[in-house]
Amino acid sequence: MAEADLNSTAQVVTLKPAKGWLGIDLKELWHYRELVYFLTWRDIKVRYKQAVLGIAWSVLQPVLTTAIMTVVFGILLKVDSDGLPYPVFALSALLPWHLFQLSLQKSSISLVGNANLITKVYFPRVIIPFSSVLAALVDFVISLILLFITMAIYKIPLTWNVLWVIPLTLLTVLAALAVGLWLSALNVQYRDVQQMVPFLIQIWMYATPIVYPITTIPEGTFRYIYSLNPMVGVVQGFRWAFFGGSPPDMTLLISSVAVLLLLVTGLFFFRRMEKTFADVV
Repeated sequence: MAEADLNSTAQVVTLKPAKGWLGIDLKELWHYRELVYFLTWRDIKVRYKQAVLGIAWSVLQPVLTTAIMTVVFGILLKVDSDGLPYPVFALSALLPWHLFQLSLQKSSISLVGNANLITKVYFPRVIIPFSSVLAALVDFVISLILLFITMAIYKIPLTWNVLWVIPLTLLTVLAALAVGLWLSALNVQYRDVQQMVPFLIQIWMYATPIVYPITTIPEGTFRYIYSLNPMVGVVQGFRWAFFGGSPPDMTLLISSVAVLLLLVTGLFFFRRMEKTFADVV
C-alpha cells in the first residue's frame, strides 16, 4: 500500500531546451525563489564569516574612500563639487558605485564559485549571478544610512526627490546584473576574466563622474557618448535625488537605454552559453 502511494505521488520532471530568443521562463524563476533566497543569504554570511570587524567593513570602506577622495581631490586638487561639501558630493556617488562594484565582483566569478551546484543539480543558472547581485544590497543600505548622517551634519535637507533612489537603485542592480551575465559566462570559458575584472572596475570608476562633476564633460554629442556608460546616468540621478538641481534628462535616458541593451544581450549570451557550463566549469 505504501509503495502504491509513493508511486502515485511521484513527479516526473522533463528538461527541455529553452524556447524563445532569450529563453527566460519567469514561472520557472519564481518556482526557484527559495533557492535565490538561500544563495543570497549564504553569500551575505560568507562575506562576514570569521571577519574580525564583521559588518563594520561595510562602514569603513565608504568612510575611508570618501575621506581619501576629500583630501586628494577636494582639498589638494580643489576639484569642483557643484557647490556641495566634497564629502557629501563624493559619498553620494560612491553609494551606487560601491553597489555596482561589489555586485560585479561577486557575479563575475559566481558560476565558477558554484561549480559543485552546476554539475550536480538542475536549476536556472541565471539565479547564481542574480543572487550575487542581491547580496550586495546589504552594504548599499549601510552606505545609504551613512549618507543621511553626513547630510545631517552639513545640514542638507531631504526633499521628495529622494524617492527616486528606489528606481535608481533598481537601475544600478540591473546594470551590475547585465555586465555580470556577460563576465560570468565568459569566465567559465576563459579564467583570465576574473583577473581582468579588478582592472576593469578601476578604469570604469574614473570614466564615471564620481570624483568630478559631469559639468567637466563638454555638452552635446561628446556628453551623449559619455552617457553610454550606464553608471553616468545613475550617479547623476542619485545626486539629483539627494541634492536637487537640474534633472539628469538625456544623460539618465541614454544610460538607461544602455543598461537595457546590455541586459538583453547579456541574457541572450548567457542562455546560449549555459548548455556548456556543466561540461567546462
